[in-house]
Amino acid sequence: MNLSQSTLLSVALAALVVVSGCAAPVADPSAMPASWSWPDDPPTDRIGWEAGYWYNESIAVDQSDGLNASEREAFVARTMARVERIRGLEFREAVPVEIISRERYRSESDAFRSDPDPWQEQVYEAAFLVGENESVSDVLNQLYGGAIAGYYTPSDDRIVVVSDGETPTMSRATLAHELVHALQDQHFGFASTPPTHDGRIAANGLSEGDANYVEALYDERCSAEWDCVTAPDTEAGGGSDFDFGVYLTVYAPYSEGPQFVHSLRRRGGWDAVNAAYEDAPITAEQILHPEAYPDEGPADVTVRDRSSAAWSRFDRDRSTDRLGEVFIYTAFWDTDAIDRSSLRQQVGPYSRYNYTSNASAGWGGDELVPYRSGDGEFGYVWATEWDTERDAREFRTRYVESLLVGNLNATRVGPNVYVVEDGPFADAFRVRRSGTRVTVVNAPTVGRLDGVRAAG
Repeated sequence: MNLSQSTLLSVALAALVVVSGCAAPVADPSAMPASWSWPDDPPTDRIGWEAGYWYNESIAVDQSDGLNASEREAFVARTMARVERIRGLEFREAVPVEIISRERYRSESDAFRSDPDPWQEQVYEAAFLVGENESVSDVLNQLYGGAIAGYYTPSDDRIVVVSDGETPTMSRATLAHELVHALQDQHFGFASTPPTHDGRIAANGLSEGDANYVEALYDERCSAEWDCVTAPDTEAGGGSDFDFGVYLTVYAPYSEGPQFVHSLRRRGGWDAVNAAYEDAPITAEQILHPEAYPDEGPADVTVRDRSSAAWSRFDRDRSTDRLGEVFIYTAFWDTDAIDRSSLRQQVGPYSRYNYTSNASAGWGGDELVPYRSGDGEFGYVWATEWDTERDAREFRTRYVESLLVGNLNATRVGPNVYVVEDGPFADAFRVRRSGTRVTVVNAPTVGRLDGVRAAG
């Protein structure tokens, strides 16, 4: 899947119009020295050549009036050859590419549609990203409806590019990005989706990081040595507003994954990147801090049930979650609990943002357990483990003094107990530190805290 920054990119049109009388795109001889000629097509497929096009050929493709069928064929084939050249892997089969309009995507696609889920509501509320005045499904659907530039579907080995223009056009970046996903599928396959938010960010940090890294290298060569198809003006984005805090959690693999992949490549070339698909990162911490991969995994954090009979965990395959360092950073960023300008302090040439802070970088592990009562109320227990007691104190201080009290105007009503009187996060909180562990208990009222988790 490809996401752009700000409003992200898109794609366009269900029916591709073939312009009458338009010849098939060919190499532009005026761009070559007079004494130079294209090499013959190879007898067998090879890296850097696809469907009759070498990676360094010029093609006559003009997107100002949209793409006709022959232009799209040349554009896709040469892009495949260039992705092979950069990535050092051969496409084993052709990849169909479809262009659809944003309107059609919103009305027909259910690829990224989110359904209402009370358990998910508690997860995003615990991260102070979506409060009780909003629905997580609505926020995510709004985000994906305007932000998706394109996606690859492994079930039918197909790329779909979403366009915002009135004529069918494609971004070379989106096309290259999605072709990398097809290449990943053909060589490594896709593992099952990790069950936690932190695990999904880690897995996507590799796959999306690989695709975004190749996309960046492609763009560098367009600036230095390759003749590249000009991006159409319609790529300004889908024009949809969305929740930027939630967007940051979704965008983290695209932002930090490329730097992670770059670090692997510096260690051992593309072979090291390829090997990572057999030993994938398991926490966002490993993506944000590549030196932690592969040896530093998450601490085993288990929240034992100490709820009353009135409260229970959700009946689902996995009733707990792990939020991880990205969600913690974003919770502090979105509530002004840390310096928001820290986000723009890039940590490497291939990172877009910086997702680290003193209050989140010492993360060692966590477990979040949402609860619900028989009368329809909700709460949660969130236990976090930190590398050192200093890290734990830093987190608790920032969580209580900057987030709860400073931003949400919470009132201290007892030892370790705070109440947010109004707003989308109006609730009672008990926040305790013991050594390197900080545990947050949330309930609708102070009187119900012990019901969610007995004190002790």
